[in-house]
Amino acid sequence: MPETPVTEELVRNALRTVEEPELHRDLITLDFVRDIAIKGRDVGFTITLTTPACPLKDQIRDESEKAIRRLVPGVGAIAIAFDARVRADKRIEEKIHLPIRTIIAVGSGKGGVGKSTVSVNLAVALAQSGASVGLLDADVYGPNIPTLMGIDQLPPPDGETLVPAVAFGVRVMSMGFLIGAEEALVWRGPMIHGALRQLLTEVAWGDLDYLVVDLPPGTGDAQLSVAQLVPLTAGVVVTTPQLLSVSDARRGVAAFQKLGVPVLGIVENMSGDMFGSGGGERAAAELQVPFLGTIPMDARVSRMGDGGTPPVSSAEAFPAAEALRTLARRIAAGISVHQFQNNGGGR
Repeated sequence: MPETPVTEELVRNALRTVEEPELHRDLITLDFVRDIAIKGRDVGFTITLTTPACPLKDQIRDESEKAIRRLVPGVGAIAIAFDARVRADKRIEEKIHLPIRTIIAVGSGKGGVGKSTVSVNLAVALAQSGASVGLLDADVYGPNIPTLMGIDQLPPPDGETLVPAVAFGVRVMSMGFLIGAEEALVWRGPMIHGALRQLLTEVAWGDLDYLVVDLPPGTGDAQLSVAQLVPLTAGVVVTTPQLLSVSDARRGVAAFQKLGVPVLGIVENMSGDMFGSGGGERAAAELQVPFLGTIPMDARVSRMGDGGTPPVSSAEAFPAAEALRTLARRIAAGISVHQFQNNGGGR
């Protein structure tokens, strides 16, 4: 009796049984499967994910292969490739006319919680995954991003357009490039608004999957200006475990909510040792927002930051660096789910 031929229809029917774990739809309904190729009994195809930083890529690969072997009789080799297409927050291009697909705002209710460190490592980790990433230092009073990224100046402008610096695969812009290192800014709201408008809209960002915006601490003029200037796809709040920091984190979440910015969740930084742990998770539960994870206290994070080397870029493996990489994958997944739901499940 001749073998049943391997066909594209059989492969598609098998993949209809494979559910994307976070979007809870099958790969065919989601239109994630591309370029199915059959050669004899061998099968190859590409799965297009919603983020190159997908934390469940291996699970999707394994479940796809198992489904095909179970449901396609006599199949031979199976070659699965991946690419990614980040869903666009269409409001961004409509408002600022730049090809930036999503904007992630990183905020905190108070200073000194490591918000800029989280922003830098989030941006670098996303870039390492293959995404195109920009990093905007919106902290006009204390711009730390140039130091943390090891950059001291911008490239020459392109006419009247600022050109971002590039480090670790990330395009970077900061007020710190435009003022003297010792210069103190004493600005009222309209001046802050004008500076942030320039940093957002008069920069050659290029085509970006993600723009990470490092907000200043607190809930003042700069946060309001950024939210007015451009739609923020989602916000992340950073806290440390102490009671006062967690109380301020609650205000940070409330500020995002008042501005109409969806909150992806809370990050607890510098956890353990003298600061204790668990405060961020308790705040997330109380506020009914996701808890995105814990970054352990580690002197290497501070030392590397002072030296302009983000821990996620280092070949050295240690728990804080891996926690920051995991955080980036969770945030990317959270953005994907939010965009999927916001777009009604479409691309």
